[in-house]
Amino acid sequence: MASMASAIGVSVPVLRFLLCFIATIPVSFFHRLIPGGPTARHLYAAFTGAFLSYISFGFSSNLHFLVPMLITYASMIIYRKRCGLISFVSAMGYLIGCHVYYMSGDAWKEGGIDATGSLMVITLKVISCAINYNDGLLKEEDLRESQKKNRLLKLPSLIEYVGYCLCCGSHFAGPVYEIKDYLDWTERKGIWTKSEKGTPSTFGPTLRALLQAGFCMGLYLYLVPSHPLSRFNEPIYQEWGFVKRLSYQYMSGFTARWKYYFIWSISEASIIISGLGFSGWTDSSPPKARWDRAKNVDVLGVEFAKSSVELPLVWNIQVSTWLRHYVYDRLVQKGKKPGFFQLLATQTVSAVWHGLYPGYLIFFVQSALMIAGSRAIYRWQQAVAPHNTIVKKALMLMNFAYTLLVLNYSCVGFMVLSLHETLAAYGSVYYIGTIIPIVLILLGNIIKPKPAKSKVRKEQ
Repeated sequence: MASMASAIGVSVPVLRFLLCFIATIPVSFFHRLIPGGPTARHLYAAFTGAFLSYISFGFSSNLHFLVPMLITYASMIIYRKRCGLISFVSAMGYLIGCHVYYMSGDAWKEGGIDATGSLMVITLKVISCAINYNDGLLKEEDLRESQKKNRLLKLPSLIEYVGYCLCCGSHFAGPVYEIKDYLDWTERKGIWTKSEKGTPSTFGPTLRALLQAGFCMGLYLYLVPSHPLSRFNEPIYQEWGFVKRLSYQYMSGFTARWKYYFIWSISEASIIISGLGFSGWTDSSPPKARWDRAKNVDVLGVEFAKSSVELPLVWNIQVSTWLRHYVYDRLVQKGKKPGFFQLLATQTVSAVWHGLYPGYLIFFVQSALMIAGSRAIYRWQQAVAPHNTIVKKALMLMNFAYTLLVLNYSCVGFMVLSLHETLAAYGSVYYIGTIIPIVLILLGNIIKPKPAKSKVRKEQ
């Protein structure tokens, strides 16, 4: 295995992880063929997930996973009224402790691997499970649509719960999904019930995801030798002019994203081939199967985002959905609109979930500023009269260019992690990606345009 790892330029632990990660595809496929009903499927899901974790990370990984899983399950049994809060604090706290102990960010940055990445996914799963069980106590009229859909009226059995957490290795890199969907899929209920439309074929979508994964990895391997992160600390970077430094920041972020596209494409293929990724039929004639539950990234949507507001909808999609349902929405008081506080708090939770590195925190604070600045441009754009197409298109182009600039400037912090390197990289381009969003936010509060429709009504 050492010679194979050396041949493709990765460490042995990373190669072992990649092999186990790719193995989730056939493992997920065989889940569909397990005889014996739901209980057998739960056992298969739990056993294969634990076994792949053991091969990839060692025995201690499963012990780490058990800590938040068991604390959360115990809280659901003992104190249902507060189990969501208990799970959130204990699971996040344990994850942060593991991040600090293993210094996972440094390991990932240097090409290493450990179980904290999988623990991150399990953390989100157990928290959502506990909160949904907590929501089962609330009156239906007080709940949002997502709460009504996902709430649990009865406690899942222990084997159902463990199967959900470790299902066929889906905890390696996600995507995150709801326990109610997992239970319906395992028991062949809901949209997985046999219908006149038949069973959706997984072959085409799985093949597409695998081809996408191959392309993404190929492009990443092609680009990464010429855009190393170490360049930011080299004297030659300091000798470059402003435009070249900014261009290198763009290319560094662009290159790094293809690694994530590869990982999420493999996980997408795994969830699709199991059938769990199926999310219903389109209304078209003939109807086509949708696989939204498996999708974690829209590559073109990220690279050609028209505004920063679109990014959470196309990047790490299922985690963004989790953050919206379990953090953002729950911070909004009934009858009030969300503001910058809810956005900043959500981004801070996301930063802490990734690890206690300054680069993560700075990146997600930057993200909150980036989105708020983009909203200001969008409000101006919406206020332009429909017939004034030139100004409207100019603002659209401005929002696109703004997103491109600030995103790739901001993600340097996510990649280099340390405070010194992050500030040095930002300072090398005069903090342009921090100053522009702040200026736009301030201007947005000063220049508050009225919607174009209201102007027309006044004129009439």
